[in-house]
Amino acid sequence: MTLIKQLSPQDEFTGFYLLRELAIKQTNGNPPKDYFDIVLGDSSGQLSAKFWDVSTADKETFFPMALVKVRGIAHLYREKLQVKITKIRLASDADGVSLTDYIRSAPIRPVDLVHTIKAAAASIVDSDISAIVDFCIGKVEDKLMHYPAAKTHHHAYFAGLAYHMARMLEIGEFLCRQRPFLNPDLMKAGIILHDIAKPEEMISEFGIVSDYSVQGKLIGHISLAANWITEAAIRCGIPLESEKVLNLQHLVLSHHNLGEWGSPVQPQTAEAVALHHIDAMDAKLQMVEDALDSTPETEEWTPFIRGLENKAVYRTKL
Repeated sequence: MTLIKQLSPQDEFTGFYLLRELAIKQTNGNPPKDYFDIVLGDSSGQLSAKFWDVSTADKETFFPMALVKVRGIAHLYREKLQVKITKIRLASDADGVSLTDYIRSAPIRPVDLVHTIKAAAASIVDSDISAIVDFCIGKVEDKLMHYPAAKTHHHAYFAGLAYHMARMLEIGEFLCRQRPFLNPDLMKAGIILHDIAKPEEMISEFGIVSDYSVQGKLIGHISLAANWITEAAIRCGIPLESEKVLNLQHLVLSHHNLGEWGSPVQPQTAEAVALHHIDAMDAKLQMVEDALDSTPETEEWTPFIRGLENKAVYRTKL
């Protein structure tokens, strides 16, 4: 089977793929005709596709997150690779394929990632900070096993959120050794808590986000996490005006840095400055890694990366 990242213009191919997204749209013709606007996915990436000859039966047969067998032709449209589907059917038991084989996931087992996060939480020395972190982890522990960190921006795959947090913990540990003025307890707590409410912000199945929840749309993960810290402090009998609660809330509320990026305040403690840059560095490097991994090795440049100011990345030949 041809992986999505292996496709090149004019390739004719047949294989099994996941219908990550499917929408019924209409052509501009007179009269207009219905067609499927599709995003195909596999473990190597995803690609836009069109199926033009849509029947009434097709509309009742195909749905998002279905595994399908596709015959198609890859071509360039507005300088981007796209697929024209010539034939499509649902996968059957006789095909011997599994949905999980076509889902991109973190390169480390989810159980190991969650273990890393919980071990970091257990190493927090301050009992109040530890209690708050444990309370917040408990709200989403099961979802950490499979939730992505975002819909499309970065770590947008199975267990991507836990992978993001684990990689940030590695960077945070190094920085605390290099910069002893940073408080290790606050750094660990900030890294674990900064995106802890993402599973409540998004609706996800198999690491693929279909929509944002009502809470996600009306409140967002930053405010949700700050509220959880307050809730944890009340339940644990920790004064809300304490330095510990204040610092944890500031870490969460400031980690996006700017108001237009979702933060109501900018980082104004040493640990908050560090957290913002650790988060941004891990997210941006992951965008680069994902773009390189999902771009055919024959291509010198990746597609434009929205999170990098719509810049493409050159594949260095060294």
